[in-house]
Amino acid sequence: MAVLTVAVTAVIIGVVLWRFNEKGQLDWAKWQPFLTADLWRTYLLPGLQGTLTAAALSIVLALALGFLLGVGRMTPVAFIRWPCAVFVEFFRAVPVLIMMIFSFAAYGLVDGVPSEYQALAGVVTGLTLYNGAVIAEIIRAGVHSLPRGQVEAAASLGLRWGSTMRLIQLPQAITSMLPVLVSQMVVILKDTAIGYQITFLEVVRQTTNLGSTYRNYLPALIVVALLLITINFALSSFATWLERRMRRSSRGPAPLEPEAVEQEGAPGAQVLHTQRD
Repeated sequence: MAVLTVAVTAVIIGVVLWRFNEKGQLDWAKWQPFLTADLWRTYLLPGLQGTLTAAALSIVLALALGFLLGVGRMTPVAFIRWPCAVFVEFFRAVPVLIMMIFSFAAYGLVDGVPSEYQALAGVVTGLTLYNGAVIAEIIRAGVHSLPRGQVEAAASLGLRWGSTMRLIQLPQAITSMLPVLVSQMVVILKDTAIGYQITFLEVVRQTTNLGSTYRNYLPALIVVALLLITINFALSSFATWLERRMRRSSRGPAPLEPEAVEQEGAPGAQVLHTQRD
């Protein structure tokens, strides 16, 4: 079966390349501009700078917001727990593009952000709110995946909830949450492309401009896809290295699976945790 799958895939790729060659998409003249510094300086490098800037800001802010909301959802203090829960559920349900458009329009109305940075601020705000809510669920699922006996042992030593969370649960849960957190960072990086809807200068928008100028849409898309794949692969490789290093230094729980996060945020999940605790 595996051999048949490989053979069918090879045939499909061959047919696609043959059709591209018939249409002249594989001609050297369409790839030659990528060897010039002017193309990179005018199109790709500014686009990559916009994408990486928005992604870096959104990742940092979403991680900070997610940790606050995730811990807030687990606190025994009701007037903190319930607002955090409402915030998380609301922003998980709103599409990222809607939040970007709303934020972009709001920044334009209140004049709180210079006009040249309004698109960037709209993209970062939308990505931060949505992914912060998702990361909050990742944090909660990671903490709840730890053995219950650790909490009981901490209580027997006289530790309060805050000390138990800060000193025992969160440090151990970070290792199990790392693969899912990195996956979410990759999602943030890819979702910056949605920002072209609010005139944000990012690499995919620049690719369409490049393809229109040089009439080489397909080669431009292939080159940009390879760039983004390289960046995502580097991020995933770093996370894998970091996870192995953390596991060698301390015995942590098994990596958290994405399905556990979905189950954690599903209706009734909190009830199940309450019954288990």
